[in-house]
Amino acid sequence: MPMRSQIRVLRAIIAASLITVSACKQDSAPVPAPPRAEDPVPVPTGSSLVSVPVTADASLLRRLVEREVPQTLWQIDERFERCVPPQRIKVLGQRIKLAPKIGCRVVGQVTRGPITLRGEGEDIVAQVPLRARVQARDVGGIIKHETATGSAMASARIRLVLAPDWSPRARVTLRYNWTREPGIDFLGKRIEFTKQADKALRPVVARLERSLPRELEKLRPRPQVADLWRSGFTVLSLNEKNPPVWLRLTPLKVHYGGYSFRGDAITLNLGLEATTETFVGKRPEPSAPGPLPAPASGLRERGLDFFLPVVADYDPLEPVILRALDKREARPFTLPALGEVKADFTAVEVYATQGQRLAVGIDLAAWQTSAPEKVTRGKVWLTATPVSQPGSAQVKFANVEVRGKTDTLGGTMLVRVAQQFSFSDTIADALAQDFAGDLEELQGKVRRALAERREGALLIRTDIDRFETGAITAYGQGLYMPVRARGRANLRYLPRR
Repeated sequence: MPMRSQIRVLRAIIAASLITVSACKQDSAPVPAPPRAEDPVPVPTGSSLVSVPVTADASLLRRLVEREVPQTLWQIDERFERCVPPQRIKVLGQRIKLAPKIGCRVVGQVTRGPITLRGEGEDIVAQVPLRARVQARDVGGIIKHETATGSAMASARIRLVLAPDWSPRARVTLRYNWTREPGIDFLGKRIEFTKQADKALRPVVARLERSLPRELEKLRPRPQVADLWRSGFTVLSLNEKNPPVWLRLTPLKVHYGGYSFRGDAITLNLGLEATTETFVGKRPEPSAPGPLPAPASGLRERGLDFFLPVVADYDPLEPVILRALDKREARPFTLPALGEVKADFTAVEVYATQGQRLAVGIDLAAWQTSAPEKVTRGKVWLTATPVSQPGSAQVKFANVEVRGKTDTLGGTMLVRVAQQFSFSDTIADALAQDFAGDLEELQGKVRRALAERREGALLIRTDIDRFETGAITAYGQGLYMPVRARGRANLRYLPRR
């Protein structure tokens, strides 16, 4: 055989030998890992309206009204031309006057009794009892004097308003609760009180409108609201560890919804509208307080509304998934053209990749049960989009892709094992259990953390009605499921003395 032909045959034999050796070893070439995502979990933002009643001692109002409304409202000293009407008789069908009209001097006074204050809607009602005592004197030299008394009830309605700078203003109006104008039937004549009451009380109303704002400033509404506003820029702990979760309040407006008056306490019904941001990990700095805004009108019933991030780090998920794989490896896989194949899973790597997808790397060894000495080792990557339905902690996977070398017998075996095994169901089951537990635990911690706590001058009481879960998303920082908390919160302004 010519030399050149011998060389060609030798090369063929060597090549065949290398192929045979490679087929026996069946090690899969490394598969490039999917690129890692670095995007953080977003900061969930909500908007809340928290009721904040501010109560102050209003006994000064009672004292002010008592001081400004005099005990004697007006006095009567008038000459009446006709106190006793002339008497007439009928004679032959004609009415004949027997006596002339008789005049008199009428003197008396109208005084008030103790004033009472009560709340009625947005009004503070000052009830003023009126008492009149009237006497007629020198009634034509016939009657020396005649006395009559009467009473009525007047009310001054005081309505407080807040100017844009939070300074109090007052409007006072007079109302009478009688259906028939009160007065005294006296010697055939009715003496009524309304005109005299209006004339006497009108300057009292003017004095009240001037003096009330000055007195109301002693309640310190603006300093209290300003302190409340500054105190609202705070950070609350929702969960101390595993992981630390923080809620940052940033006030936007203070709504004024009127006031209530009971006893000697006046309560301003305020609502603090604020954005709520939730952070995982390091405690964020509170937002810098801005200037106190003007009162916003109306007090909408919206309550507390904020988001909780339920975040699963990827590292703790790796042993969870590996345990699920270990349970499956006890049974052989039946693969087309290869028959029964056994697999041994040794390591799992999990992280987020591009497109908010999850990357799961599986280190495994596989062999045909008919040739256990021919073991293939390698790494297979699975990528998929985690999905969940709102309101459920059940996690599923869509768009599942298995990546691996398929240009060798060994690579094909590993990929087929991964495809046939249905990794997505195994991982989904593991994550669903993990999220359900995390969600229940976090909800309990948040309820306890916000039930009642003091932050500076604020005493915060919260009652969370319900939690609503959103869709799961893979971020570089972790698997994130937003949970919306809805409820009611009451803040009491209680500055330390």
